[in-house]
Amino acid sequence: MKEKMRCSWPENNPIYLAYHDNEWGRPVHDDLKLFEMLILEGMQAGLAWITVLNKRDAFRQSFDGFDFNKVALYGDEKIQELMANEKIIRNRLKINAAVSNAKAFLRVREEYGSFDKFIWEYVDFKPITGHWECHNSIPTRTPLSDRISKDLKKMGFKFVGSTIIYSFMQATGIVNDHLTRCFAYSEILNSST
Repeated sequence: MKEKMRCSWPENNPIYLAYHDNEWGRPVHDDLKLFEMLILEGMQAGLAWITVLNKRDAFRQSFDGFDFNKVALYGDEKIQELMANEKIIRNRLKINAAVSNAKAFLRVREEYGSFDKFIWEYVDFKPITGHWECHNSIPTRTPLSDRISKDLKKMGFKFVGSTIIYSFMQATGIVNDHLTRCFAYSEILNSST
């Protein structure tokens, strides 16, 4: 059996491989999942993505399954509990940002009906397809991620710099940045046409 061609970044790490094959670059339209990815991308700032993936289940458990309605209500006691939890990334600014972002997320849902509708409107509800042949060619930010970042900051979101937002766009399939030789590239391309 011929081995699947993939992007190079997952290497042979089983967690990375599963994430690459089943999630990364695949369009997400569920608000709960979009919120999860927004928070996890913010948590990653300054760290390797594998660190976040290794702690993902603990994050889900600690943050009530990333239920933005519940996270928006977190007060000092819950924040202290999270700061004491060795299974997650214990950065007070990032934890506080998750709570602020949940509140901002709810405001977006109130105004637009869903965060999905709000975020996908930036790309006319169709993924942007990159045509990259090597990983080093893929940008870490774009004029569009700059714009979304700026808009989100105005709405009260935190840890949403342009690089974080571009990673979020890649993770949630707003952008398909799989290498052209990767099996997922054509799978995603064919499913979105």
